[in-house]
Amino acid sequence: MSAKYIFVTGGVVSSLGKGLAAASIGCLLESRGLKVNLMKFDPYLNVDPGTMSPFQHGEVFVTDDGAETDLDLGHYERFTHAHLSRENNLTTGRIYEQIILKERRGDYLGKTVQVIPHVTNEIKNAMRKVASHGADVNIIEIGGTVGDIESLPFLEAIRQMRQELGRENTCFVHVTLVPWIGAAQELKTKPTQHSVKELLSIGIQADILLCRTDRALPREMKAKIAAFCNVEERAVVTARDVGSIYECPLAFAEEGVDALALKYLHMDAGEPRMDAWREIVRRAYNPADTVSIGIVGKYVEYEDSYKSLKEALVHGALAHNLKLSVTWIEAEGLEMADPLDRSYEAQLAGFDGILVPGGFGKRGIEGMLNAIRYARVHQVPYFGICLGMQTACIEFARNVCGLRQANSSEFDPAAEHRIIYKLRELLGVEEMGGTMRLGAWDCVLEPGSLAQKAYGATEISERHRHRYEFNREYEALLTGGGLRLTGTTPDATYVEIVEIPDHPFFLGCQFHPEFKSKPLEPHPLFRDFVAASYRNRQQRTVAQPASAEAANKA
Repeated sequence: MSAKYIFVTGGVVSSLGKGLAAASIGCLLESRGLKVNLMKFDPYLNVDPGTMSPFQHGEVFVTDDGAETDLDLGHYERFTHAHLSRENNLTTGRIYEQIILKERRGDYLGKTVQVIPHVTNEIKNAMRKVASHGADVNIIEIGGTVGDIESLPFLEAIRQMRQELGRENTCFVHVTLVPWIGAAQELKTKPTQHSVKELLSIGIQADILLCRTDRALPREMKAKIAAFCNVEERAVVTARDVGSIYECPLAFAEEGVDALALKYLHMDAGEPRMDAWREIVRRAYNPADTVSIGIVGKYVEYEDSYKSLKEALVHGALAHNLKLSVTWIEAEGLEMADPLDRSYEAQLAGFDGILVPGGFGKRGIEGMLNAIRYARVHQVPYFGICLGMQTACIEFARNVCGLRQANSSEFDPAAEHRIIYKLRELLGVEEMGGTMRLGAWDCVLEPGSLAQKAYGATEISERHRHRYEFNREYEALLTGGGLRLTGTTPDATYVEIVEIPDHPFFLGCQFHPEFKSKPLEPHPLFRDFVAASYRNRQQRTVAQPASAEAANKA
């Protein structure tokens, strides 16, 4: 059978949810028993998002093979079981890098290298390479907006794909906007009409229109859009705002998006099995209680910087039928000029759990250390990820083991006690991934530890993205003070997990567990952190009335 492709494009404005749309379609097709693969093309000239600011691009999602990719790949993995790699996310920068390398080697035999056919051929070859892995349907998302100069080579490539493969092997899904104009009290279809016209001008006829809107589209409006945009009326889909992103596949199923895609691709498949998703959505809208988590980070002004982290916490809460309440706390706001000043504690009081996520650079570090000290001293469940583990080790060294000058060589290269440092650099080893340890690494867990109990295993594999490591020269001192190193690489070179045993939940991990969490398969560490945080909430709820009663008696 020929490879089947669904191409997802977007029009009018960015941020309409093309990634979620692609992921939701993949989820529905997978529920019908089909194997899917997903791919994202980004039109910017960066080779990958690894060097881009989180404020501009959001989080960098890391795959098992160590690729630094677009955050939409996180949606793909959370909604499907597709195994993604660096092949699943290509940018204009990487495409041109490959072409220039070929040109320098003489691979083009002296020909003039042009956008058509050389750039478009490179794009098509990348699609075919992903399709060669044997998926029944390959879903290709084109980043940017129709009409952008940057996106034109990708749009031309998918136009050519239809010409080469035939209509029965390709389906074009266009995500567009139907805005509500408050002054007129009307939904307006003109932006969608213009977007489809722009797509037609480059030779692409949309098959399915996903119309982003904040309310249901009346039937007469769907008919109008269908008539002006040359699609079936049932192919005009209401992609309405939902309270939980995990409702998107169910909303698309109600509109028949998967059935339409199969029709246009001339494919047969079983009935969708979405019971597990319905249960997740039921829990999202009917929680038994709430759990509150304070996230102390560097990039909290832009929540997409921690997209996978937020979703992993949601998964952990859903596992216990809880509603997640997250408060984003700017780490710099917890820094005090006087080390004895504890006024920052007022900002941390009342949270059921505290989490410090990953990040780079020294900005806000002292605020993170204050948050960690508060969680450790006040027995508040604490979860540190990557930088959150490193700062936990520094805080423990300073305030428990008496090393007041303990630090990381990232923040102070001349620090007297480098608890965290670049181990590979000092060993003279060539660094992996440029300057970072990237991708999946195995980890051995100490029996009986929090981590081992959570995973139910003693050997795991997790994804990394960091430059600095725990300095094992300080292992004896810190473990003598009560810190436990409960996870290491199999060769015992790198420390992966630290814990404090006499604490309700205090765990720091060097890897990024959020990258492997799914709504139907919550990550064990997030699941158990949320459980510990909720126990803390219950204990405080019981203690408060007792304290009030004692005060009244007094």
